[in-house]
Amino acid sequence: MYKREFLAELIFQKLYAEKGKMKQEFLSKGRINTCFIDDLLPEAIVKEIYFAFPSPQEMAIHKSLKENKRIAAQMNLYNPLLEEIIFAFQDSRVLDVVTEITGLKQMFPDENLYAGGISLMAKGNFLNPHLDNSHDNDRENYRVLNLLYYVTPDWKIENGGNLELWDNGVKSQQRIIHSKFNRLVLMVTNKSSYHSVSKVVSDGKRCCVSNYYFSKIPAESKDYFHVTSFYGRPEEPVKDLALRADALLRNFIRKITKKRIFETKHIYKKTK
Repeated sequence: MYKREFLAELIFQKLYAEKGKMKQEFLSKGRINTCFIDDLLPEAIVKEIYFAFPSPQEMAIHKSLKENKRIAAQMNLYNPLLEEIIFAFQDSRVLDVVTEITGLKQMFPDENLYAGGISLMAKGNFLNPHLDNSHDNDRENYRVLNLLYYVTPDWKIENGGNLELWDNGVKSQQRIIHSKFNRLVLMVTNKSSYHSVSKVVSDGKRCCVSNYYFSKIPAESKDYFHVTSFYGRPEEPVKDLALRADALLRNFIRKITKKRIFETKHIYKKTK
């Protein structure tokens, strides 16, 4: 089995070779800071990662007006290769080169995989436009960068399940990043990084390995706080009103209570 140190070295070498181009893309003005790199790892390795994914029935389901997807963070329940690839992205060499690319300061990875881990989306699954929670589980550090690594072979853009960036807000046209096989996307998370995942319209499963980096300082010049906040798509005005009301209420409660009312289940509890 491939170990995280070996995988991290491959990832580092690929990112280091392309860091200049990726930095220029990430820092492009007038849009959500994002960049991506293709062919991150040798194809044979990525296919092994894909086939190591559990079945949808073995993963937690998140299904509501906001989303419909399968996720998992308790990685010791699954094929060990999945844990190795997740934590390869937390290697110091990878962190250092990603810091160079993004310019984000004082970043560190999250060994507890708060909102990270693996996700699977099949036909009918989707993720509505939203802002990620601005902080970690204990509201001590800012969530500043999302690393999304897509591993489904031959996944076509017309299948859906693609990352959508709402650069000018959720009332405007979105920018689409194809969830292409062996593609790594880096995306800032801040108070204006509205993003979504288009509905999967084909058979098969779109699989993704996810990590977040955190920091003591925000990804913007000023402090901010918000809970995960969902919105309706432009063609969903009624849903939009309901989701905005939900976000306002939860944000108000969280600002008062400081801590979460309900313990999150999407975290890697290594004592289990």
